Amino acid sequence: MLKRRNVLAGLAAAALAGGALLASAPLAQAQDTIKIGVLHSLSGTMAISETTLKDVMLMLIDEQNKKGGVLGKKLEAVVVDPASNWPLFAEKARELITQHKVSAVFGCWTSVSRKSVLPVFKELNNILFYPVQYEGEESERNVFYTGAAPNQQAIPAVDYLMSKDGGEVKRWVLAGTDYVYPRTTNKILEAYLLAKGVAKEDIMINYTPFGHSDWQTIVSEIVKFGSGGKKTAVVSTINGDANVPFYKELANKGVKATDIPVIAFSVGEEELAGLDTKDLVGHLAAWNYFQSVKNPGNDEFIKKWQTFTKNPKRVTNDPMEAHVVGFAMWVKAVEKAQSFDPDKVIDALPGIEAPNLTGGISKMLPNHHITKPVLIGEIRADGQFDVVWQTKDLVPGDAWTDFLDGSKDLEADWVGKKCGNFNMKTEKCGS
Repeated sequence: MLKRRNVLAGLAAAALAGGALLASAPLAQAQDTIKIGVLHSLSGTMAISETTLKDVMLMLIDEQNKKGGVLGKKLEAVVVDPASNWPLFAEKARELITQHKVSAVFGCWTSVSRKSVLPVFKELNNILFYPVQYEGEESERNVFYTGAAPNQQAIPAVDYLMSKDGGEVKRWVLAGTDYVYPRTTNKILEAYLLAKGVAKEDIMINYTPFGHSDWQTIVSEIVKFGSGGKKTAVVSTINGDANVPFYKELANKGVKATDIPVIAFSVGEEELAGLDTKDLVGHLAAWNYFQSVKNPGNDEFIKKWQTFTKNPKRVTNDPMEAHVVGFAMWVKAVEKAQSFDPDKVIDALPGIEAPNLTGGISKMLPNHHITKPVLIGEIRADGQFDVVWQTKDLVPGDAWTDFLDGSKDLEADWVGKKCGNFNMKTEKCGS
């Protein structure tokens, strides 16, 4: 695994060098092209997840240029590496906007990286497309959230596990990496479980730092917690490469998916690629897209992706699909506004529709979230997922949860109310 990471780091460095070449394009070229910022970690603990998002953006931009660009202008990717360093995300975002004059940015993974860049995008009035599931409790004018809100991933996952098909789980371990996304998501899930009649003593919550590797004590506690005679499951918001030793320790303790299933919100095909998946078979993940989904649009995308990367084994995943949808929406909004000006594009985006790779048509909502299907997948030995459950219809993303005081009265509406946190009781926009 360490060797694989060293290879990844080397590839990331090469990719970064390529981005630097793009960034130093001659002035004449810069005037003839529209620059798109790519803000994803190519090194550090999150490179295992984020490097592929940089690659898919390069593919999407290349494809659009082959179609003639946008409004007659070619697109140019400017790639930077914030290196899994949260303050550095803000510096790199500022660099993209002020130095490279990008028209929009596609980037970030963790919520702490997104929170880091928010003031920059508001101050400089640019656009961020954020492609990863997150904790909600936010709606900013300059951000478009193409990943899942809690009602599009976390809540349906719990509902599935409570159902007969999901094993009628009665005890819950909420295990996460120690930062804003897991803590807020678990706060929402705890409130939801209590509202569903789950006893407080049947909920165990645990947090570990990024890159955590010593799971023996924690897994022993999980096993003990699950031995009380009630069906137990782990809801995992563990991020990045800490997932590898976590699942390995579960296997070391003899914990199978049939004993204590784990449903993960941050483990997809990319994280499973290159790993020995025998320890993970039968465990679950909740996403809005899986590579194994069969339809002509997804089949075509997978073929294009593997051709672009020159690797027939290169996998796709959910955050990549979110970038596919977000980029298509940005192109349509620019064409609708007949302008690359961020203000005009921001106003044009709500109501824009684009195909998703699961087979439906996603729509950008006034709250800057999109409609998405929700899928539960079971990990296979080949690192792919069998879809065991799916919502019948697309689910509208909810910026503010219904399960926390102080949030359930809020509504985000950047079209009618021009506000991201309008209080329906006081009829006032928050600060």
